[in-house]
Amino acid sequence: MDNKSTVEKKIKIAVLMGGNSAERDVSLASGAGIVAGLKAAGHEAIGIDTALGAGQLSAQTKAEIAGIKAEPPSVTDLSVLSSETTIETVSSPDLKQVDLVFIALHGGMGENGTIQALLDLMDIPYTGSGVLASAAAMDKLIAKKIFIASDIPTPDYFVKLSTDICDEIELISEVKNGVGFPVVVKPNDQGSSVGLDIARDAASLFEIAKKAALYSDKVLFEKFIPGRELTVAILDDQTLPVVEIKPHDGFYDYRHKYTVGKTDYLVPAPITEDEERRTRELGLLAFEALGCRGYARVDFRMSPEGKLFCLEVNTLPGMTATSLVPKAARAAGIEFSELLSRIAESALHHHKKGNRD
Repeated sequence: MDNKSTVEKKIKIAVLMGGNSAERDVSLASGAGIVAGLKAAGHEAIGIDTALGAGQLSAQTKAEIAGIKAEPPSVTDLSVLSSETTIETVSSPDLKQVDLVFIALHGGMGENGTIQALLDLMDIPYTGSGVLASAAAMDKLIAKKIFIASDIPTPDYFVKLSTDICDEIELISEVKNGVGFPVVVKPNDQGSSVGLDIARDAASLFEIAKKAALYSDKVLFEKFIPGRELTVAILDDQTLPVVEIKPHDGFYDYRHKYTVGKTDYLVPAPITEDEERRTRELGLLAFEALGCRGYARVDFRMSPEGKLFCLEVNTLPGMTATSLVPKAARAAGIEFSELLSRIAESALHHHKKGNRD
């Protein structure tokens, strides 16, 4: 892989961050890191918290004081942040003054295709996947259907409307007769493991499902695959070294993802050449099946027998101190500022070609 960006011209970039999704804290941390990295690469970068409006974010201050708490913001806390402000901010004529929008939003409108559609309407270049790929990847049910149609192995599952999670005995029966215990329970359209938990027995299932239902109108019940957790990043249609994720205890939930020292990341993953090859190939296949572009991260479980199961594709992976894509890029000889410049270059290239979903 050629590790050098061809972007020689320094450009003005607006970094959209924060927002009103359950991943707000993660987004603020990602955005602050991206602003700093772009400035280190010589670009003019400004941070915009879409939930507060243009001009109300000091990226330096946020970088110093904003920490990711062990738990995501509550639904009540997020309710005071208006979606209208996000739409007004992204639709602002001020964004027409920049060369590129770097999307550091996670979850909600920032990742489900809404922001991408607004930027397309305004003809503003932006990083990451377009409208359709963003929407498909964010909706776990749709993504799984695409994986199955593309012969990409994925764990067995079923989905329930959140409003239908009201009868504990019925739910226990559905799980026992469906995917069995333990079962992974997650909101259908959240990232960063927000609302995700593992019900290891019938006694814990109902409360876990009700919690997941707070974050989405659908809840996914997925067969738990024992074994190892792997992830592969895609950059410009090329795969980066596979990373193995090893939480010190429990499983890779929100707390383990964003608390330094809670998880070990092995880069490159200590797997065989064949396992590395298959993970990269399946990762790229999932990326292409959803129609992604620019960059993304594909998560897997590998069973003790060595079978890979694709969990999901993250079209706007985190860029925090513990984030996986920067770790994988560094293992490939690509430093953080160079990674950001390459993502920016890819976005400008796609926009120049007139690519739209």
